Amino acid sequence: MADTTAEIVLFDGFDELDAIGPYEVFENAAQAGASLETSLVTLDNSDFVTASHDLRVETQGTLDQPDILVVPGGGWTTANEGVRAVVDDGELPDAVDERFTNGATVASVCTGAMVLAEADLLEGRPAATHPVAEDDLASHAANVVDERVVDDGDVLTAGGVTSGLDLALWLVEREFGADVSSTVSEEMAYERDEIFG
Repeated sequence: MADTTAEIVLFDGFDELDAIGPYEVFENAAQAGASLETSLVTLDNSDFVTASHDLRVETQGTLDQPDILVVPGGGWTTANEGVRAVVDDGELPDAVDERFTNGATVASVCTGAMVLAEADLLEGRPAATHPVAEDDLASHAANVVDERVVDDGDVLTAGGVTSGLDLALWLVEREFGADVSSTVSEEMAYERDEIFG
């Protein structure tokens, strides 16, 4: 059994790359020696979730008590879809807050930051999100910064879509060392960006 568990929580309308990018980074890190087990999960027992570009993803269980919880974005600008729907519903922000209270490191990609904001995890913290949600995020008392990845210790946020790769690679480096993260970035032929925080 792995020393560290990471769960990426999916919901209808999530952005594919926001979730699948970090998933691939974490899986490659495990193959490179990180003691890390990663799962794609949902709040409710659901076999499949449909993402924002109609990709159907088979889930691997329900949200447990992971060491690292990643919340993807997608759908913030559309009523009743994606992040907007789960923020309005309130169940996912409550679940994120509960995992954070229980000691999980919580991270968001893109507009997933709005879920963290609704969970009251970003007040007074530096945070990044997709440009379409920056004003809304600022209204939740977050200190919005124009960065790809913001590390504020137990809460991390990433900007637009592809920044999820930088977020995941940074988490791998932070938790398992630069050698592992370098191996993963080289294998994925991905040149990393700077980290704020």
